[in-house]
Amino acid sequence: MNILLPVFYLPPISWCSVFFDAENEIKLEKYEHFPKQTYRNRANIYGANGKLALSIPISHNGKRVVDEIEISHRENWLQLHWKSIKTAYQSSPYFEFYEDQLEKIFNYKTNNLFEFNLNALKIIQQILKAERSYSFSQEYLKNPAEDDFRDFFPTKKTSGFQLEEYYQTFTSKYGFLSDLSIVDLLCNKGPETMTYLKSIKLNTL
Repeated sequence: MNILLPVFYLPPISWCSVFFDAENEIKLEKYEHFPKQTYRNRANIYGANGKLALSIPISHNGKRVVDEIEISHRENWLQLHWKSIKTAYQSSPYFEFYEDQLEKIFNYKTNNLFEFNLNALKIIQQILKAERSYSFSQEYLKNPAEDDFRDFFPTKKTSGFQLEEYYQTFTSKYGFLSDLSIVDLLCNKGPETMTYLKSIKLNTL
């Protein structure tokens, strides 16, 4: 399938199942107008008190095209996000194996959200030893030739993917939380991450 994907921050597991599917030809959307309250600048992890949303603060400078969106560094969000991830996953089975690589995500300095997300994706690929080729859109098209997945990963409701339950550090307290950031799957499933991604089924298009 030829698929047009949005670029997300530490993307949800369902997004990664599409991105890493070798049968898919991936194009990443570069010219859409930035939609608020999406995974383009937020990610969900499993904290000690349940689902925890990490949100990258955005500079409100009038720019709307997604690859021009600037990050606000008025607060030390890089340190806060990394501390939240460490606290959430330090007792998970595989965090210590990936800690050094994951930390590199938050040592990357840029004011551009699109660049930051792409660098994080590159590091995730390195951790998974799963290099993936992709291209970028050349302009914004409301009706692209590819299967359009730009609005396919809602933050407020369940996506159209079937995800099997797996062990999570705080399952005994709050139960299984589905379709969190790929970081959750990495820290809990480790080398089985790619096998799990391949098991995910898409209900409907």
